Amino acid sequence: MRGNDPMGGARYVALPYPRTTHILAYLLRRLAILILSLFIAAVILFVLLRLLPGDPANALLGVGATEAQIAAARAQVGSDQPLVVQFLAFIGNLARFDLGQSFVSKAGVLAEIGNRMSVTAPLTLLGFVVAIAIALPLGIVAGVRGDRWYGAAISVVSQLGIAIPVFWLGILIVTIFAINLKLFPSGGFPLKGWANFGEAAVAMVLPVLTVALVIAASLLRYVRSATQDVIGSDSIRTARALGSSFPEALVRHGLRNGAVPVISILGIELATTFLGAVVVEKVYALPGLGSMLLLAIQQRDYPNVQGVLFISTLLVLLIGFAADLLQRLVDPRLRGRSST
Repeated sequence: MRGNDPMGGARYVALPYPRTTHILAYLLRRLAILILSLFIAAVILFVLLRLLPGDPANALLGVGATEAQIAAARAQVGSDQPLVVQFLAFIGNLARFDLGQSFVSKAGVLAEIGNRMSVTAPLTLLGFVVAIAIALPLGIVAGVRGDRWYGAAISVVSQLGIAIPVFWLGILIVTIFAINLKLFPSGGFPLKGWANFGEAAVAMVLPVLTVALVIAASLLRYVRSATQDVIGSDSIRTARALGSSFPEALVRHGLRNGAVPVISILGIELATTFLGAVVVEKVYALPGLGSMLLLAIQQRDYPNVQGVLFISTLLVLLIGFAADLLQRLVDPRLRGRSST
């Protein structure tokens, strides 16, 4: 902005950079939505767990407990308090990131989740990375060469991959690579965890392959569709008219436009992979978050159930936030739009 200088000249006053203002406003808005979503999820989680039959104190009691023991157990877990008091205590603990202690093992829930995440996180992330490495090149080939036999074959195989249930695929992979070929163990994980890195890495090969094949089959469809949309776009036709070869036009002008919808799908698939890891962990007997949740449900260990579900919800929301932010970084046209 131009203004008057005391010496009779002209001076220029710098104004705030509008892009920075847009980004800051977007981040604050998304943070508010994230906090509100977590609060709503916590309310739903609290209500659903209280609707289950029985009392949480039963997890502390054996058969034939006396009335005095039942009353002491209820006081210990707080189920003798009114629901409003229980809810306020529940929200207060979550705000401090205090997930409590297990009714059964007496171990801290957050510490136990951290131990289990050492299995679930590598399984999810490695499977997701391998799925991207499979789906991106094959999806582009299927989109560009859909009129050729190999392009059509890729599409058919991806449809078959989507139709196969995860547990059935896991059993099939175990049968081929563990039982018949005896290349990898059929399941389990070292007691020392990643301290025994070689054994742990070998134990993760088949579970990661299972996750990767399932996600790659779904992701490949979206990559193929995005590639076909990019091929027919004006930017590609203009680049070709100006003398660029098709591969050059696709790389320089098509990747960014095609990446925007794919990034959104990547966020959804990553969240789905994390939540669906319980099935793969069950097939391969892995001590991850999924097995922790199933065991907690069987034992009516409410703190563990609440902790796993809350952390899972938090991670899914963070994945969605990161995917939305990455979309805006890739496509400048989205930076000035309001987030809903």
